[in-house]
Amino acid sequence: MAPTKYPPTVRQRRLGAELRRLRERTDLSATDAGRLFGASQSRVSSIKAGRYAVSADRVRHLASLYNCADQALIEALVEMTGRQTRGWWEQQREVLPAGLLDLAELEHHATSVRVATMIHVPGLLQTRDHARALFDSTVPPLPPHAVEHRLSHRIKRQGVLHEGKPTPLTAIIHEAALRMGLGGPAVARAQLQHLIEMSERATITVLVIPFGTGPLPGSGQPINHFGGSIPRLDTVQLDTDHGSELLDAEAHLVKYRSVLDRFESYALKPTASRDLIHRIAQSI
Repeated sequence: MAPTKYPPTVRQRRLGAELRRLRERTDLSATDAGRLFGASQSRVSSIKAGRYAVSADRVRHLASLYNCADQALIEALVEMTGRQTRGWWEQQREVLPAGLLDLAELEHHATSVRVATMIHVPGLLQTRDHARALFDSTVPPLPPHAVEHRLSHRIKRQGVLHEGKPTPLTAIIHEAALRMGLGGPAVARAQLQHLIEMSERATITVLVIPFGTGPLPGSGQPINHFGGSIPRLDTVQLDTDHGSELLDAEAHLVKYRSVLDRFESYALKPTASRDLIHRIAQSI
């Protein structure tokens, strides 16, 4: 077990958080856990923070100390151990906010992705021109080099949809997002055509919530739900004006699964959604 050379990854932080939750359920303090584990309290705290790479054997040892009998959870945590290979997104750590790197990592490891957006097309489904128009409209304005870095990152993220074993994606999009006309008529039409083409892939489902449907609780910001190897290890990401927020507490997961389920119940079926997108594109 050694300190990580780089800032802890999302998976390392999540592993530490899950081990902390297991400990807290036994009413053991970090000091008591360290004594039983044969490590200092500070070392146990560092594991919790993801600052140390932990071996599979040590995770199993800790799970035993914490009286965890959930074998599926233990094996899922074991899969998150060791020195993680740094993903392509780490090459952009010096030029992009940490939240964007976390987003790419979550997408890379997700077993499925479900996203709901009200006024924007989901990033995984944006064309290059649409994404550029979006980055060019930020307040305060981004300098040209920052726009290029974000654009490169966004397009690279989309690899999860078509490289190797594509990650299943369900995108719930409000009709308002389809009528924003970002970038002008030509860019907007191309973006809508791209949505239609992507929705025809077997692993991608695009659902449109039409005007006149509601209420839509929790629709103030884009919601991204990333499936883990087991439901307990799912993660919700909220894209707010103040940055990215990651949620993984059980209560949060239950809440946002319910919100997304409600959004899906309001949306048109895939074929009807595709037809609506086509009609909007023709009207531009």
